[in-house]
Amino acid sequence: MSQLLSSTQIRDLTLRNRLVVSPMCQYSAVHGVANDWHFAHLSRFALGGFGTVMVEATGVAPDGRITYGCLGLWDDAQIAPLAQIARFLKSQGAAAAIQIGHAGRKASTPLWWRGAFNETEAEKPLVGFESWQPVGPSPIAHMDHPDFQTPRELTLAEVQALPSKFAEALSRADRAGFDIVEIHGAHGYLISQFLSPVSNHRTDAYGGSRLNRMRLLLEIIEASRAVWPAGKPLFLRISVQDGLHGGWNVEDSQALAVEATARGVDVIDCSSGGFAGATIRPAPGYQVPLAKALKQTGARTMAVGLITTAEQAEAVLTSGAADLVALGRTALDQPNFPVHAARALGDSADFWPKQSGFAVRLRDAALAKAALG
Repeated sequence: MSQLLSSTQIRDLTLRNRLVVSPMCQYSAVHGVANDWHFAHLSRFALGGFGTVMVEATGVAPDGRITYGCLGLWDDAQIAPLAQIARFLKSQGAAAAIQIGHAGRKASTPLWWRGAFNETEAEKPLVGFESWQPVGPSPIAHMDHPDFQTPRELTLAEVQALPSKFAEALSRADRAGFDIVEIHGAHGYLISQFLSPVSNHRTDAYGGSRLNRMRLLLEIIEASRAVWPAGKPLFLRISVQDGLHGGWNVEDSQALAVEATARGVDVIDCSSGGFAGATIRPAPGYQVPLAKALKQTGARTMAVGLITTAEQAEAVLTSGAADLVALGRTALDQPNFPVHAARALGDSADFWPKQSGFAVRLRDAALAKAALG
């Protein structure tokens, strides 16, 4: 059996294979509440055989959403629709995961698929339109562009309250039945903003030295692990490097990986970038070396970023670069990627649901018989 399609255990959870669907924002929620679109969008990946399906970035506070159309878990009323999604994912053999985060200075931006704030006055109440001033570690805008406001600097008390907000969201995720939570510390969002000296100019205990800039994330991990059941895995996504001169880099991430693992993080999801002006050039598997660099610290890692074929994904694992492989846009394009990967790798694994797998096998048998004449 291939490594890609073999099962693996993390804490008390057994994943049926090493393929993970990355969290992908849909910008389709109303007041942070999931709906039929989210259910349909995510369910297809469980039906397609993925081992883990992760819900998009979900805000710990209303002002922590990237857009007004993003999901949230700051209120108990947001639990039930997510619980329905988690139940179905698990009923189809996939682990149900959710990413929890705060957008910081990159909040209150237009829905990406709209491209601008072009909602009509009649449309605004229907889509749950909201606008607010974002917050951040320092009053520095993400970039000089109308889509990005200058954030209000968080007070010391507000920073110190953030770990509790994350812990409350994780408690709700547990009540919703999720198997895995991933803390979103990547892509220039709030935690990433605290980590990087480019965006964090604070002079208190949360700014200055690398340890100080890591402090908020480490406190969030500790608060999260305190409420998240001991048998359930906790993931952390980070930008291993900012791609900016004088920014957060691989050496910093290796130091963070050691501290995060010691505090109960089970897998580090290794991405990069998220800051304006970054010099990162996407290419097939371009972030795999970052996962390998962090794995050298003893951490379990997940590789992501333009991984498009079964052979490429298998090589990530056999080379020892990572323990899991995450697909985003490839999964959107190929929601049945795992069942096709089995054929490509000559693997006997069969992830088709019983309701449809028999029909596909009958088709294949008919085609094989026709080929023989």
